[in-house]
Amino acid sequence: MKKFLLLGLAVILMAPATISAAPPKIEGEFNLITPVASFVSVAALDAFKAWAKGHYGIDVKTNYTAKGTQLAAGLIREWGSNPQADVLWGGETVIYDLLASDGFMIKHEAPKALLDRIPTSMGTPTPMPLKDPKGFWTSTALEPYGIVYNEGLVRRRLRVDPPKTWEDMVANPKFKGQIAQCTPDNSSSSHATYEVMLQKLGWDKGWEWLSKMGAYTGQFVAKSGDVPGVVAKGEYALGFAVPSYMAFENFLNGSDIRFVAPPGAYVTPEPIGIIKNCKNPNAAKAFIEFLLTDAGQKLFIDRGLFPVVPSMRVEGPPGSTAELAVTFYGGRRSYFEGTVENTYNNELSMGREREVNKYFRENIFAKINELKAKY
Repeated sequence: MKKFLLLGLAVILMAPATISAAPPKIEGEFNLITPVASFVSVAALDAFKAWAKGHYGIDVKTNYTAKGTQLAAGLIREWGSNPQADVLWGGETVIYDLLASDGFMIKHEAPKALLDRIPTSMGTPTPMPLKDPKGFWTSTALEPYGIVYNEGLVRRRLRVDPPKTWEDMVANPKFKGQIAQCTPDNSSSSHATYEVMLQKLGWDKGWEWLSKMGAYTGQFVAKSGDVPGVVAKGEYALGFAVPSYMAFENFLNGSDIRFVAPPGAYVTPEPIGIIKNCKNPNAAKAFIEFLLTDAGQKLFIDRGLFPVVPSMRVEGPPGSTAELAVTFYGGRRSYFEGTVENTYNNELSMGREREVNKYFRENIFAKINELKAKY
């Protein structure tokens, strides 16, 4: 009994110091640039404002600029020492590695207790890193880049089975002219999936396949978020390299679309990093911290993304958005359950990012009419 009394006294003596410790100050403004659609990004910013008010007693004014990751990275380089955003969020991790190596990012300094919940990597045979060992970016949520298709258009009008693999997209001549995609130099989801095919098939065979897909493409849209939109409207049957939650948003809005994550599909960890010389670095760090908390992870789950914390799964009450997402993804609740195939190599992609974009522009986009005649 004496031992327990002494322990209780120690806890009481320690408590005032913990309670009276002033929280670190953050700025009253936060600016985000992101490819993450408003379905997720606006909800995250709204939740962050409430969290920041509770933790820091500050009403944070938030702003966001919607840009594809490739375009956002270009803007960050143009801004130089006077960035107009504090944080870049979402897309392909290679872009963050390149920005960091060129001196455009600072370390995020997320709490170790939250970072320790995130595994170092995921996938086989090539492990996909989920956090930067140098500390310039960390993952926030998991999201596959796959194929979206219009159920009615594919099954009833074209009278074909929907694709299950990447190869299926160009295996049936009925899909010629029925594919929508975004160019890899405008979209990190497209760029990452181009790399998936190049690394899976090899440089020459990979470009041969991508060239045929170019010939089968009916439209190159402005940004990756437009791909599920035109498929949902029935303008095209298939969409290539679609971020899953963008397709899920269309599904929730009543569109007759479905999503397939083919074997080896790139799974983005939705990386996040702080831009060097940003105006609100402490608010930026607080935003990253919030996304890694249980509350932040739950927000992702409720919008059809997968948590990056293995102990959490996509699940909710019957009829909830989370359970609809499970149905939409064919029963998957976590990317830490079962085997995840990954052949995407970060270092290889990082070393030839500009080369891939240049090859596409010169040999597919500029020669699209020739390719359509060939295939």
